[in-house]
Parts: sequence; C-alpha cells; structure tokens
Amino acid sequence: MSLCCNPPLEISETEQYWLRSRDVSDSPKIGGDGYFSDHDVIRPENVEPADLPPTDSEAVRELDCEALEAQKTIGKWQVTGSAERIEALWPELVADAEAGTIWAVKAMTAYGYEELPMDDDYILTVYTPNYFDRDDVDRVREHLRDEHGVTHELYYKPDIYTTKGIVASTAAEFGLSAPARYIE
Repeated sequence: MSLCCNPPLEISETEQYWLRSRDVSDSPKIGGDGYFSDHDVIRPENVEPADLPPTDSEAVRELDCEALEAQKTIGKWQVTGSAERIEALWPELVADAEAGTIWAVKAMTAYGYEELPMDDDYILTVYTPNYFDRDDVDRVREHLRDEHGVTHELYYKPDIYTTKGIVASTAAEFGLSAPARYIE
C-alpha cells in the first residue's frame, strides 16, 4: 500500500510530518480554481489594501500588509484533538475538500506527532485560499462547528505567520498576543 493511502496516524515513515488531501485524492476541487467562484472569494492577485480585515493592532496590520505585498493569502484553521478524533475527522474533511466545501485539509502524521514540538494533541489544518476574505474564513469555521462538531476554541493562522516562524513561544517577539490572526 502506498504511503498516501494510509490513515495519517498510521504513517510513521521518517520525514512524513503531514498528509495532505491532495495526496489521497485526485479530485480537481481540492485546492482548485473553482473554489473562488463557488464561494465568491477574492483571488490573491485581486486583493487591494481596502480588502484587508480590520484590526486595532499595528503588528497585525504590518503582517497583513506584508502578506498582501507578497500575495501570501493562504491560511488555515487549526483543529486539534486526540488521535481518535483526528482519525475520525480526516476522511470527513477530505470528502469536504473533494466536494469543494473546503479548499484543502492536511493532517499531522504519527511521525509528525512524535517529532514536532507541538501541544499534546494531533492537528488538522483546514485551509482557505484568502485569509483577508473574512466571510469565507468564517464560513469554513462555521462548517467545522455545524457539520463536524468542532466546539473548542480555534486558531486561524495565515501562512505568512508560519513563514515568519510565529508560534506560541515567538508571538510576543512579533508584537502579537497569540500565533493566530483569528481566535474563535
């Protein structure tokens, strides 16, 4: 059986930290171009400064401006849970990505859990292509809550934060109170 066909928590191959929805499905909807029109999401190349979401934090505004300039608009809701909960959610969220309800999803593997310095939980990251489009970001969060019973506090982390190394232990260095753009 190929690595990509295994459930994420059975993958213990060295260096296989994450399993992506596009690794287990050839659906053109996963990370697809149609998502923008299907959900009325602004394409990264069309985002203007006026499209930036409101904030009262200068540090957040600077990161948003940097992301805008670099057209680095992808972000993700971080869903944490036990191995059993993540294992149950994974196929459901892959199906959502295949249907185009969400843009894409990625699961931490067993190897990733052992090797990455994270919390005590496994993690699924549920992507949106434009974190400036707050309607879509909120729609995906509500989908996670309503359709999958995700009730705990969620962190939404733009890829610009990941690129810059913003994590819980470094957030304050960037003038942030948390390593997330949205917490809900």
